[in-house]
Amino acid sequence: MRTTNNNTDRTKMQQLLASIGSRHTDASKNMDAAPYDWYQPHCFNGPQMKKVSAFAAKVATSLAAKFGVLCQKSSEVAIVSTSEHFSAQFIGQGQTDQDNKSKGPVNYYLPFSTGQEEACGFVSIPPQTALMWTTQLLGDTETKENTTRPLSDLETSLLFDMAKLIVDAISAAAEKTSFKSVSNAVMDCLPLQLKGTEEFLKITFNVKKQGTETTSEAHILILSEKLIPLITDTGQAAGKFSDKEIARAIQNHIEKISVPITVQLATVAVTVEEALNLSPGDILMLDKKIDEPVHLLVSGKPIFRGRCAKSAGNYAIAITEPVVETTQS
Repeated sequence: MRTTNNNTDRTKMQQLLASIGSRHTDASKNMDAAPYDWYQPHCFNGPQMKKVSAFAAKVATSLAAKFGVLCQKSSEVAIVSTSEHFSAQFIGQGQTDQDNKSKGPVNYYLPFSTGQEEACGFVSIPPQTALMWTTQLLGDTETKENTTRPLSDLETSLLFDMAKLIVDAISAAAEKTSFKSVSNAVMDCLPLQLKGTEEFLKITFNVKKQGTETTSEAHILILSEKLIPLITDTGQAAGKFSDKEIARAIQNHIEKISVPITVQLATVAVTVEEALNLSPGDILMLDKKIDEPVHLLVSGKPIFRGRCAKSAGNYAIAITEPVVETTQS
């Protein structure tokens, strides 16, 4: 009878696995694949978002002054966040409001535009904020946070006057672009016809009036393309652009063109007979070792090497190095 030393075999196996694991860890040392959210638009880069935040701060300052005059009390307006969204993320809000209309208060919306064109954004006021603003404007400073009820006709009229002040504050902060409210405010559906692919900037702000500790929150949503002129320095009059500006404009346009990227793990050549005989469970040996990098191809041409990774539950590629072409003499 043959005996084996299980402890020795187990020890050797653990050492082998540890060795393999350590080599993998060394290969990916200092590689931290930052998650990229494909469900969020990226219309503005880092420096541009700083300008967008500065624009939002101007809106808050202007709005605080306008609310202070209306309410005859100092008001503090603070920006909570500025974020980019595809319209698909809130396109169902209008239907939700319609479904809940019979159950209680709904959101209030006021669309605005830059002229005679269709609306390019809207103010969104939650029902609790609407009630707090109007009751405080009418002299009731003891509004409970959890109180919910439909607004009266007078309160609704006052609320839309306050929403117009928000649009005026946006226009004052924009300086070179004038925003004006269009059509009538609505209470039960979004005021814009959206496809789900439009890119919006969402500015969330809160308001606290002097003498109160509670804050109220509301939102401004603007098509991102309408803010581009506000954060771009034109520098010269139309028709007098320098060669560098023209080249940069062409480059910006080219950079926004979509190109498909293919991730190539490996390749293998088989005969027609072998391909026809393949069935579930069969294993194909590829022409690449497990520790070799994969390639990222654009139009069939490799441009980067990388390693397999994951992000938000999806497959991902962490780029490790560019593919350097060698010229033959």
